[in-house]
Amino acid sequence: MLTSTLPASAPAALRKLDPRFMWRNPVMFVVEIGAAWTTVMAVLDPSAFAVLITTWLWLTVIFANLAEAVAEGRGKAQADTLRRTRKATTARRLTDAGEETVAAAELRRGDLVVVEAGQVIPGDGDVIEGIASVDESAITGESAPVIRESGGDRSAVTGGTRVLSDRIVVRITQRPGESFMDRMIALVEGASRRKTPNEIALTILLAALTIIFLVAIASMQPLAIYSVANSPGVEGGFALGSHGVTGLVLVSLVVCLIPTTIGALLSAIGIAGMDRLVQRNVLAMSGRAVEAAGDVDTLLLDKTGTITLGDRRASEFIPVGGTTGAELADAAQLSSLADETPEGRSIVVHAKEAYGLRERHAGALTHAAWVPFTAQTRMSGVDVDGRRLRKGASGAVTDWVRGQGGEVPSALADVVDRVSASGGTPLVVAAAENGDVRVLGVVHLKDAVKAGMRERFDRMRAMGIRTVMVTGDNRLTAKAIADEAGVDDFLAEARPEDKLSLVRAEQAGGRLVAMTGDGANDAPALAQADVGVAMNTGTSAAKEAGNMVDLDSDPTKLIEIVEIGKQLLITRGALTTFSIANDVAKYFAIIPALFVALFPGLDALNVMRLSSPQSAILSAVVFNALIIVALIPLALRGVRYRPSSASRLLNRNLLVYGVGGVVAPFAGIKIIDLVVQLVPGMQ
Repeated sequence: MLTSTLPASAPAALRKLDPRFMWRNPVMFVVEIGAAWTTVMAVLDPSAFAVLITTWLWLTVIFANLAEAVAEGRGKAQADTLRRTRKATTARRLTDAGEETVAAAELRRGDLVVVEAGQVIPGDGDVIEGIASVDESAITGESAPVIRESGGDRSAVTGGTRVLSDRIVVRITQRPGESFMDRMIALVEGASRRKTPNEIALTILLAALTIIFLVAIASMQPLAIYSVANSPGVEGGFALGSHGVTGLVLVSLVVCLIPTTIGALLSAIGIAGMDRLVQRNVLAMSGRAVEAAGDVDTLLLDKTGTITLGDRRASEFIPVGGTTGAELADAAQLSSLADETPEGRSIVVHAKEAYGLRERHAGALTHAAWVPFTAQTRMSGVDVDGRRLRKGASGAVTDWVRGQGGEVPSALADVVDRVSASGGTPLVVAAAENGDVRVLGVVHLKDAVKAGMRERFDRMRAMGIRTVMVTGDNRLTAKAIADEAGVDDFLAEARPEDKLSLVRAEQAGGRLVAMTGDGANDAPALAQADVGVAMNTGTSAAKEAGNMVDLDSDPTKLIEIVEIGKQLLITRGALTTFSIANDVAKYFAIIPALFVALFPGLDALNVMRLSSPQSAILSAVVFNALIIVALIPLALRGVRYRPSSASRLLNRNLLVYGVGGVVAPFAGIKIIDLVVQLVPGMQ
C-alpha cells in the first residue's frame, strides 16, 4: 500500500519545498538552505562529487516532505469521501406563521426544523419532538440505522444524515460553517492540526541541537586552516585546503550530524497518530488530546454498556412471605406488559419460560390502568381486576407498601442484599387487593460483565493506569461488579456532580483523567477531564464538551484510545532515540575522512574501513536520506505497543532503538560505500 502511496504523494512533497512552508521545521529548513548552497557551488565548480552531494541533499528534503505528505494524503482521501457525501440540502424551518423552505446554509443556532422519512437532516442539532430511525452511514460507515428520540441521551443528530422513518423536530445547535461534518473534514485532512505541546518542546530541542552542531562545525574551519598552514609537506586531501573545509564537505557534515531523521518524521508521526484514531471512528478535536491520552493515569468508566453488557435481563424470581413462585411470576409479568425497556421485556419472557405463563399483551387489557415508570417514583405497575401491582426499586416499593398500610417481611432485606452482593439488580414486586397489601418477592436482574474486561484492566494496570467504575447502582451491587471486572476502584450511586468532583479530585492529586459520557449531565465532567470522549449518539452538549467524539458510540473504546496515545508517544520517543543514536556512526564515517591526511592517527576511527574520503562523505549523506524513507512506514504505523511499566518501556526503547540506531548506520554506510566505489571518479 505504501509503495502506491509514495508516488501519489510526490507532487505534494515538491510543493512543500516552498521556504514559507519549510521554515516551520527548523532542522529541515537548514538542510534546504544547505542544498541550495551546494547547488550554487556545483554549478560554479562542477564535479561528480558535487553533483551527487547536491542531488542527495535535495532528496533528503524531499523525502522529509514525502513523509508528511503521505500522512496527510490518507486524511485528505477520507475528507474527499466525506465531501462527496455532503450535499446541498434544504430545510423546513418552523416559524410563527408555519413552515418555510430555506437553504441549509441559512440556518442559525436555535432554529427549529421538521424532518420526515426520506429527507436529509439539514444541520446538527437535538431532537426535541418525535422519534425516528436515522441512517448515519455517511459519518460512521455503519449501515445499520440508529434510533434518535427527544428527551434522552440519544437526541443528537448530525447534518447530512438521513431520516428513514417517522417525523422529528430538530433544534439546530450549530453555527454556520461549523457543523460536525465541517469539523470532521478539517480534522481528518489535517487542515486544523496544530503542534502539540510535546511536539513543540521537541522541535525546540531539535532546533537547539541544530544550532549547537552549526557552531561546533563552524569552529572546525579555523582548526582546519591552522592545521593545513602548520603542516608543511602534508596535503590536506580533497576536503581540506588553505581555506579550510570545502563548502560541499561543510554542508554534508552539518546535514549528517544534525538530527535530520526525527526532524523529517516528527510531523508525520503526529498526523499518523490522529489518523489511527480516525480509522477507529474516533475524532480527536486536537492532537493535544491524543497526547494526553498517552499520559493518562486514571480512567473513569461507566458500568452499564461499558464494563457490563448493559442489557439487564430477568434471571430468577425469588418469592418471600409465603408467596409461590408462580404467583410472583404472574404479577411480575402483568406489571411489565407496558414496560418497553429490555428489562421489562425480559421479565415477560422469563415468566413464560420459567412457569409456562401464556404471553399477554398490554393492548388486550383495555380495562387496565397502567402506571408508567418515572425517575421520581422509581417504580411502575398496573391496576387491573381490582388488583394494584407495583414493581420497582426496593426502597420505592417498600415505601409504597407501608403507605398503603401493609407490612414488609424481614426476609426481604436479606434477599435484596444477596442479589445486590452478587452484582445483580433487585426489583421488588408488591400487590394490593381487597385491603391486603403485601410484598410478593424479588425479580433478580442480571447484568453480565463483558468478556475479556478483566484482561483489559490487567493491561491498564500494567501500564500504571488506575481504573474507576462509575455507576448509579447501590454500593453492594457496584462492589460485586467491580470485583468481577477487576477494576481498581468504584463510585456508587453517582450523580453528575459526583462525577465532576471525582475528576477534580483525581486531577488535584496530579493525575491525568480520561472519561466517557453521552448525556448533558456528563458535559461538566467531560469538559473538566483531560481526555473527554463523547458518544456520537449523545447530546450536543456532551459532544461540545468532550475533546474526542466516538462515532461508534462504544464506551469501551476509551481503552483503545489510551493505547493509541501511548503508541504515539512511544513512536516519537523511539525514533528520536534512533535519530540521535545513528549520528554516532556518522562521526566515524566523516570525521576521519576529513582529517586523516593531517592526523594519520585518526585512521583508527575509520572502523568501517571506507574506501576513500569522498566515498565516506557521500555514503553518509546517501544513508542519511535513505533512512528517512525506510522509517516512513514505522512512523505511519507506529511502534508496536506492549503494556508495560515506564521503566521497562524505556529500557526496551534504549536497547532496540538506541543500540539499533548505532549499529544500523555502520552496516548501511558500508554497503553504500561498496556501491559508491563503482561510480567513476569516486574511487
